Amino acid sequence: MPEEGLRQDGVGDPDALDRLWTPHRMAYIRGENKPADGSSDECPFCRVPTLSDEDGLLVHRGELAYVVLNLYPYAPGHLMVCPYRHIADYTETTDEEAAEIADLTRHAMRVLRSVSGAGGFNIGMNQGFVAGAGIAAHLHQHVVPRWPGDQNFMPIIGRTKTLPELLGDTRELLAKAWTA
Repeated sequence: MPEEGLRQDGVGDPDALDRLWTPHRMAYIRGENKPADGSSDECPFCRVPTLSDEDGLLVHRGELAYVVLNLYPYAPGHLMVCPYRHIADYTETTDEEAAEIADLTRHAMRVLRSVSGAGGFNIGMNQGFVAGAGIAAHLHQHVVPRWPGDQNFMPIIGRTKTLPELLGDTRELLAKAWTA
């Protein structure tokens, strides 16, 4: 409960708190573009490869999987490696798909290091809604670059993520570096 006279809504008397407004996050909070069901017809990860690289934020297209920027990133350059095939569970991948997902993940790390100097990475898959998957019906592996002090007080205290670059600009930078 805020102290008497303190307002957390940014309206009213100044409260000495800085605010970074991120209205674009409301699309995620409201569940816009979230699939209505688990079918491939509703799946954004099935739709993305049908778009141009720029419109789909695609960084690289492989034979069995592709690399795409996360539309709601945890950090700048947050990539996802997705199989083209609409499968939910990692155990459903073929040996070839699993190998390509692993290779694309390794290459994504190399590219992110080369263009942004990432000092570390969080890599993982949330398998199922219970495990935190926002879209559980289509397997995707997160590749989240990290830097010293990158996630300081902003998300912990301020519940805010800061992104220094537009997603389209980040996609272009990473796509150019992918084949370099």
